[in-house]
Amino acid sequence: MATETCAFVGAAGGAGTTRVTLECAALLAREGSDVAVLDAAYGTQGLADRIPGRVDPDVTALCLDDRPLEEGFVDPDVSGAGRLAVCPARAPFERLARAKAPEAAAAFGDRIDEAARAFDHVLVDTPPVAANQAVAAVTGVEQVAVVCDANRAAAAVPRAEDRLADVGIPDPVTVVTRAEDHPDADVAVPTFEGEWPAVSGDESVHDAFAAVLGIAVDVAVEPETGEGLRSKFPV
Repeated sequence: MATETCAFVGAAGGAGTTRVTLECAALLAREGSDVAVLDAAYGTQGLADRIPGRVDPDVTALCLDDRPLEEGFVDPDVSGAGRLAVCPARAPFERLARAKAPEAAAAFGDRIDEAARAFDHVLVDTPPVAANQAVAAVTGVEQVAVVCDANRAAAAVPRAEDRLADVGIPDPVTVVTRAEDHPDADVAVPTFEGEWPAVSGDESVHDAFAAVLGIAVDVAVEPETGEGLRSKFPV
């Protein structure tokens, strides 16, 4: 059965976690699923940089105020039969600090549940687990995937796994970026170029992220044929 909620967690900054999350979301939407992406990476706010348009309210405001989650979604223009809705973080430091408090972080977990009721899949762009909202993200989903680049994986992945075990997540899957293969990876994503969503225009990128979905979200996607996708079915 397909996994409804998954947190992609960076083992280190700059590992490509935001891009992995967005490419997986775009591919799921291409396949006909309705997908929500929530941003727990408050410090970098990299998700907002990739999403055009005004972000108001952002996810931090939604975790501090009693407003419908739908108000925070931005729908990027991606091809596919499904909806892709993104709720980024874009906030001043004062609000970021308040949004990391325990009560607001608990509200982030509630927002995951709210999204799961409205969408087929919820993907969470999550920083290294060192703040309350990151803990809420990894403990509020069905599956956790650690993301790390190949150069740092040998040291950073075990560190991330230990931190996840500390908060009760014993068996995350591992996505290693910038590698064709890696001994620490459940699935590897090679280096690629192009603007997001690259899964829409590059067959090899499509197939790499199809493999990520297979391991992280239990959704099988057929290889790209050059004539578009043919079907979707849950494992």
